[in-house]
Amino acid sequence: MSQPIIEKQPSEEGVVAVDQSGRPLGPRAQATRKRMLEAANVLLGERSLRDLRVSDIARRVGASPATFYQYFKDVEDVVLCLARDASREMSDFKDLIDGDWQGEAGLARGRALADAFIDHWDAHHAPLRVRNLAADEGDPRFLEVRRRAMAPLLASLAERIEALQAEAGRGDPAARLHPHAAAAAMAAILERLAAYHRELEGVGVTREHLVDTTARIVQRTLTDTG
Repeated sequence: MSQPIIEKQPSEEGVVAVDQSGRPLGPRAQATRKRMLEAANVLLGERSLRDLRVSDIARRVGASPATFYQYFKDVEDVVLCLARDASREMSDFKDLIDGDWQGEAGLARGRALADAFIDHWDAHHAPLRVRNLAADEGDPRFLEVRRRAMAPLLASLAERIEALQAEAGRGDPAARLHPHAAAAAMAAILERLAAYHRELEGVGVTREHLVDTTARIVQRTLTDTG
């Protein structure tokens, strides 16, 4: 059996898929690997991770299980790759947090952040759902993927609150909103509502309602020095 494919990130320009000896994949091999990732993503939207088999993914792209094992160690490995691919987009959210959060401009910034979160979850719902379920069950691999994904967002939110408190001269730490706790709370709201916005729409909560409400919660938190 061929060695499984691993990923390395030699620079900021992107991720290169290589084999265990460090040799990069050629265009044809990269295309096959990409088709398997896409097939796994579709199948995850139809069934649980526990019900997904290597043969299902291989059959979907007209390949054999042996071909699958040239690129991935097992089913969980391909899902981890999908989750990592989705996680790389999270660094883009920092640009939506940096800037003025006061008044109508701040509310517009909050709406853009909430919209981006919903779009992100809509585009990657299956692997993100599996990532979070596996992380909640204590799988260290998925825990690390989720931690790396959320770290830039949490850091940006916390830094924004710390800067605001410093400007306001809040001297008593016990009286202040804890920046990291507040960042975690906002991130949880953004992620949870983005993940289940379609279910909420089923009970009359439109996307516009959800985006506006989430934006106001985030804006209030990021402009409150208490």
